[in-house]
Amino acid sequence: MDQAQRLRQETRAIWATALCFVVGTLAGTLLLRGVPRPLAGDGSVVLPVAVVAAVCAAAAFVVSTLMHRRGETGRMPRWQAQASDASAVALTIAFAGVTAMGVLLAGEILGVGLQGVELPAVGGGVLAGVASAMGGRFAFGAGVGLRTADLAGLLFAYLVIGTLFAMLTAADPRWWELNFSQLGAGAGAWAFNGTLVVAGLLVATVGSYIGRDLHRLRGDAALRRIGWVVALWAFAGVLLAAVGLLPLHLTPIPHNISAFGALALFAAAGAATTFTIPNAPRALVITTIAIAILIAAAVMLSMVFRLFSITALEAIVIGLGLVWMTTLVRILAVIVPEESRPSLRATLLRPAAR
Repeated sequence: MDQAQRLRQETRAIWATALCFVVGTLAGTLLLRGVPRPLAGDGSVVLPVAVVAAVCAAAAFVVSTLMHRRGETGRMPRWQAQASDASAVALTIAFAGVTAMGVLLAGEILGVGLQGVELPAVGGGVLAGVASAMGGRFAFGAGVGLRTADLAGLLFAYLVIGTLFAMLTAADPRWWELNFSQLGAGAGAWAFNGTLVVAGLLVATVGSYIGRDLHRLRGDAALRRIGWVVALWAFAGVLLAAVGLLPLHLTPIPHNISAFGALALFAAAGAATTFTIPNAPRALVITTIAIAILIAAAVMLSMVFRLFSITALEAIVIGLGLVWMTTLVRILAVIVPEESRPSLRATLLRPAAR
């Protein structure tokens, strides 16, 4: 990409940021008309601001994708183009969710630091404009050229933001004595459960991008194997979303089945991905083995020797899993070509006619 093209993209991003600010300010002012509202809590400005910012971020991502990647699927067969379009739809929802959760978390923190502050409609509108500009700028930039590593970083950031917000709004302040699933019960349960649903969508989308990268590396000859990798990631994401849709206090057995199933499928997807990469780099193989050993040791120390709680075990397992995923996507970013690779197969199940 030459300098002129980069400058042109930066100019578009600035215009997108400005437009999101204007739209967000107008929409926020309209939604918050009436008496002044507090920053956080019941009847606050945060929820309307989060909704406005989420819509602006989603719209910015769609516009940017259409502007910069419209012809990317033109030479692809129908099934490959549909997979790419489905990933774009999932990412649109994900960017809306990430933006909304970020605004909600920021609102809770500001509410603690600025107790007693109330904002009129115009003040709340400006706040919505700022949030919309930040979310829109981030989403617009992602639409220019999103890599698998960017998605993994987005997943990590979203899990941290969503979990912190759920902790701040938890109905039971001593939830940590049992496990993370306790955050999915009570008045603020929607925060944690919603985080898991969107995170599941992101995991499935990351799997789709991993499949895209593997296809760029190995081509149509490995499509069947790549298909299994993508399916494992997709099912892991579905089960993670099911953990949020099936709260522990309402459906304990389905919740636990979904939780353990998501962990098992995540591990299976990781192993399948590692073995599908041609001549897998030593760093990835060593990291995979080391992470597996550390998780096994953590489970033994928690379940057998009772050295730390289930909550700590869950945090360790999730953290190690994200460390492994970060290693994977960074290695893929190094070895995978940037150019799109249209498949030569008219259908996914049958090879192209010779």
